[in-house]
Amino acid sequence: MSVKINVTGEVVTALLGGELDHHTANEMRREIDSAVELNMPTLLILDFSDISFMDSSGIGLVMGRYRNLMKSGAELHICGASPQIYKMMKLAGIEKLAKLEGR
Repeated sequence: MSVKINVTGEVVTALLGGELDHHTANEMRREIDSAVELNMPTLLILDFSDISFMDSSGIGLVMGRYRNLMKSGAELHICGASPQIYKMMKLAGIEKLAKLEGR
């Protein structure tokens, strides 16, 4: 599990890596939320390029970040999702909440 945060102007990008499951989701949430709170972005990008496995905790992570961003009017984009993760997010309706791009 890893999260690397990049800030460019009003854009915060979280590069997620490793496995995203119930064991790692809380730490990822804390790191992302801390960066958002500190930088107050207009756009949060969650980059799933280096996620090797994701269970439903990943859907919860995305939905929770979306809810937090709604308070400030910021947008959420998801990129780099593997075909399996992309399909899981589409089935969960994430594309209605965020811009969703696969690999």
